[in-house]
This record gives sequence, C-alpha cells and structure tokens, in this order.
Amino acid sequence: MGARIRVFLTCEQDKTLFKLRSADVPQKVKDRAEVVRLNAHGWYVEKIAAHFNWTSQTVREVLHKWQKLGLESLWKLPGRGGKPKCKESDIVFLEECLKKEPRTYNSVQLAQKLESDRSIKLSPDRLRRVLKKGGHMEASQEES
Repeated sequence: MGARIRVFLTCEQDKTLFKLRSADVPQKVKDRAEVVRLNAHGWYVEKIAAHFNWTSQTVREVLHKWQKLGLESLWKLPGRGGKPKCKESDIVFLEECLKKEPRTYNSVQLAQKLESDRSIKLSPDRLRRVLKKGGHMEASQEES
C-alpha cells in the first residue's frame, strides 16, 4: 500500500464533476471525474481501483494529474496506439515533388522517396490514405 493521496473539492468543482456523469463526453472522462469525486468523498485509492477494476497506480495517476491540472486533466491523459510518423511538412515535400518533377509516381514509389529523402517509413497503403484524408493531391499525377 502506497502513501495516501486525497483531493479536496470545492462545492462548485464537485457539482461540475457530478454533471459530467450525464454530459456528452467520452466514458474515460466520466470515469476519471468519478474517481476524483470518490476520493474527495473519502474513498481510498485501493477501494476506487477495485470499484473500477483498475490498478491502484492508474487511480493515483488520475488523482495526481487532477492536483496538477484540475478539470483539464480529465481530458489530457495520453492515448494508446501508434503516433503519427509523418508530419504535414513531409506531405508538402511529396506534393512539391509531384508538382516539380515531370514523371509520375505511384504510392510505392512515393513511399520509397519519403523513406530515402526524409527517413520516414510508411507503407504505400498508409501513405495513400494520408494523402486522400488530408485532401491533398492524389498519389500519382495524370499524364498531360
């Protein structure tokens, strides 16, 4: 069992967190708000963790972030999953290549160019989706 952590809420903060239960926000935000409220109402970290079927460490992270950032912390926990590998500047680079160079590229060739010139490794399928999603120029130019 770690050191006890306890948050204290003003009446206004408690009301705001309570209202989040029925608000149109992600379930994670509602759960984090409830964790903070339960702790403020005297629940220990271990009891909250058991209630939510979380680890004690997860509950502690939520409470520490609340103490540091307040209401903003409910949305600010980092997400899982892969982070974007390419930046807008990389896409602009590819678009410039498509405009300047007289040849046409397919998505495989664009992916190879991105890897050789920018050291960014994207699959041709992923690159094609990124280009289409951003409303950017198609991956290959039509011949004039």
